[in-house]
Amino acid sequence: CCCFFFQTVISCLLWPSLLKYYSHSDSVSWLEEYKARHNAGLEAQRIVASFSKRFFSEHVPCDGFSDIETLGCPSHFFEDELMCILNMEGRKGLTWKYYAKKILYFLRQQNILKNLKEYLQRPTERQSFLEGAVLIDQYCNPLSDICLKSVQAQVDDITDKVRKVLRTKNPRHPSLASKAGEVLIPEVELQRQVLDAMNCVLYEQLKYKGNELDYYNSLNSYIHQVLIRRTGIPISLSVLYLTIARQLGVKLEPVNFPSHFLLRWCQGKEGSTDIFDYTYIDAFGKGKQLTVKECEYLIGHHVTEEFYGVVTSKEVLQRMVGNLLNLGKRESTDQSYQLLRDSLDLYLAMYPDNVQHLMLQARLYFHLGIWPEKVLDILQHIQALDPSQHGAVGYLVQHTLEHIERRKEELGPEVKHRSDEKHKEVCFSIGLIMKHKRYGYNCVIYGWDPACMMGHEWIRNMNVHSLPHGPHQPFYNVLVEDGSCRYAAQENLEYNSEPREIPHPDIGRYFSEFTGLHYLANTELEIRYPEDLELTRATVQKIYSSGKE
Repeated sequence: CCCFFFQTVISCLLWPSLLKYYSHSDSVSWLEEYKARHNAGLEAQRIVASFSKRFFSEHVPCDGFSDIETLGCPSHFFEDELMCILNMEGRKGLTWKYYAKKILYFLRQQNILKNLKEYLQRPTERQSFLEGAVLIDQYCNPLSDICLKSVQAQVDDITDKVRKVLRTKNPRHPSLASKAGEVLIPEVELQRQVLDAMNCVLYEQLKYKGNELDYYNSLNSYIHQVLIRRTGIPISLSVLYLTIARQLGVKLEPVNFPSHFLLRWCQGKEGSTDIFDYTYIDAFGKGKQLTVKECEYLIGHHVTEEFYGVVTSKEVLQRMVGNLLNLGKRESTDQSYQLLRDSLDLYLAMYPDNVQHLMLQARLYFHLGIWPEKVLDILQHIQALDPSQHGAVGYLVQHTLEHIERRKEELGPEVKHRSDEKHKEVCFSIGLIMKHKRYGYNCVIYGWDPACMMGHEWIRNMNVHSLPHGPHQPFYNVLVEDGSCRYAAQENLEYNSEPREIPHPDIGRYFSEFTGLHYLANTELEIRYPEDLELTRATVQKIYSSGKE
């Protein structure tokens, strides 16, 4: 009776998401499971609560997660508590959600990297292209519910639709057998029937297509999004196409063609090295079958025979990650460069001694001002691999050491009192929802200075002197609805007549709650601006109550 009670509590009442970790055949002490989950929850809450105080003034350092890596409780219980925090209803607990998300992001990415390295160590014939694509997708979207089983089920569903079409054309086709896919179909004509049925289902019935209008959207590279949106780029659609074909007994091979990933289909002797023994398939172009000459027309120039050769699963993943790397470099709105950071992690997991990408990673962390100790480790590794890099390495080492020294010299947080004479011109306060008079964007204030504190170059580039009050007026740090952080002059800001939540990724770093009219500073921000909270409440009451009247 006691065991049944705790099983019910775990599976139905408190933590239903944990059901997947148990099977009916397991002999489980439900009381012990309940205790373990309860203790993991307390541990997760303790760590999340500590993060704001420890890391408010800096990016969470590499060693900031050290106590998480040595957890004394089951990791799935710990993760489940983090998900409970993230799924808390309402507009409260923003700071807890912010750090729970960071911790969960770290934990899942570490686990996915481990799975990727295990995948790469397998023999080539056991490296599924689909599984590799899922691992990349999972690493770049660690908080999404993406698993190989679910993706495979969706691919299987498409495969079943192809079989139905194939059955109407050839009821005796070998691909309709129960164990189809385990044995390759030798006859070219029977293979052609499979490909024709695939094209019918994918491009005519399900309306899959290449995303020509939004080609450089990162969603085109994520296999679960390709299945949801039914669009993608050549390489992601090729992975899907190849997987379905192989499940139906047709061996297609990936071709790392420049500018446009292709598949090849052997028309001659298996394993032929003659590029003219193959038909080339453009999954981006609705499965169109191409000759060698037509492949060159596709990209507009001649290429040598080596570009028609088959590539390994690792090389396919390299190209997929390379695409994401290029997108990460292009993204200007994401000031954290998260996609670039994630794709660099993936690339270096596959090629840990690539000096070019190691240097890019070191420069990126240096630019962002994060993880200086890790930057030094990367630079030391680069120097050992390629001593000719000593010039660039020396420059970065010197400036990184200076950064570490400056951080050591930093005193406690600067506290800004409104009662100080130098702050008398500051009109707005922390947590107010504002609107920019010139650019029209919505934002929330999370910091202020009595005058512009930026350097001369920034003041010149931003044309601050053209403002009536120039740099000699209060300036505000604001989180903007587009995800950016800006520094705005007081004369350019006004109260927002229709305050709304600001969807910024760092909102929880500074605020604990959105009241519907303004944000409440969390403990760490309130320490720095101790008199702003009451002023914000009074301002909101004055502005919006008078508006209702």
